[in-house]
Amino acid sequence: MSDAITPPAGEPHAGLEPVSAHSTARFEKRLKARYAQEKRFKALGLAAISFSVVVLILLLSNMLFNGLGGFQRAELSVEIDFVQSGLQAPAEGATAPETMRSLDDQGLRSVVFGAAQESLGAKGAEQLNGEAWREVARMIHANPAILTRKEMLSLPTSADLSAGFSGEGRAEMQALANDLVSKGVLERNLDLGFLQRSDATDPQLAGIWGALKGSVLTMLVTFVLAFPIGIMAALYLEEYAPKNRWTDFLEVSINNLAAVPSIIFGLLGLFFLMTTFPTLRSTPIIAGITLALMTMPVIVISGRNAIKAVPPSIRDGALAVGASPVQVVFHHVLPLAMPGMLTGTIIGMARALGETAPLILIGLRAFVATPPEGFTSAATVLPVQIFLWSDEIDRGFVERTSAAIIVLLIVLLLMNGLAIYLRNKFEKSW
Repeated sequence: MSDAITPPAGEPHAGLEPVSAHSTARFEKRLKARYAQEKRFKALGLAAISFSVVVLILLLSNMLFNGLGGFQRAELSVEIDFVQSGLQAPAEGATAPETMRSLDDQGLRSVVFGAAQESLGAKGAEQLNGEAWREVARMIHANPAILTRKEMLSLPTSADLSAGFSGEGRAEMQALANDLVSKGVLERNLDLGFLQRSDATDPQLAGIWGALKGSVLTMLVTFVLAFPIGIMAALYLEEYAPKNRWTDFLEVSINNLAAVPSIIFGLLGLFFLMTTFPTLRSTPIIAGITLALMTMPVIVISGRNAIKAVPPSIRDGALAVGASPVQVVFHHVLPLAMPGMLTGTIIGMARALGETAPLILIGLRAFVATPPEGFTSAATVLPVQIFLWSDEIDRGFVERTSAAIIVLLIVLLLMNGLAIYLRNKFEKSW
């Protein structure tokens, strides 16, 4: 039998004060207040998330609404009888510029304009884009066989007729557009050439390939410079650097550099790089160096955090089986920390891809009508191209701007998706 003594009924336990009804009521009141406070906090959090989602949906909807038109353009249907034109096929192996010069000498412009007069009438032919013959020349260069037959080609209109087709601009252009639409020779078609052309003064001919190629070249320079230097700096500070005032100063400086506004790095590039390399103004190599300086602190910080996340037991185990300190770092710690390093690097690169202010200062705010041929060619980048087009008043450029923003967002989403993939694929947990 148990030796425990049960206190008499109605008497409190020794050392405990009796709980009054008043104390119980106060406790229940405080408990209800805490529950109510928790519900309010959850409601505020849900409201904040809902507001963010609504704003994001509105932003993306506005971009899609304006940008989808940027992937289209107004085109006129023109029938050209190449057999009667007398045009000769380009020489075998001729380059695109050589083909264009040869066809221009043979009178391709007059052939295209004459065919437009027959298909559209005099007023309609006047609204054919002045550079339409170049597109015909590119078609001939890609497929010389079309010189042996009749072809119905869709060629770009003038900016005025395109605006009239959209219900804007002069009344006479709107009336002409309606007349051409009723005849079935004017329509708005998908413009894949937007992704293949460079900048132009006419929104009907403008494209983003030059800016996109410039962005790719700039990001390559940024990655080649920022990634190895940033990773080596992170390894040194975390694994080898002595803990003293000098390394403390370096750590504080790196953290401060990561928070410096990007335009400051643009000023650095303007006063240092432009003075040292004046002939490389507005080139991907100078832009890449400037963005590498901006991205490097982010890579160092993310690299140090990834190294810290590697358990000490990995180092101890490697040293226990005879690995040298250098082997421990490069054969064990670095491979395990690399997923986090790559994630931080890609996120930093994505930030650099969207920068405009530092690149404008070093001269990338230039009209570049041809794609850059290399790292030392004049170039621009997507954010700067968007900035330049947004300053135009022509509605065609407004649509092109939104379309370019969509392309930039897709590239950024792909880069962030790559970061998530690398993190999930190579990340290890202990």
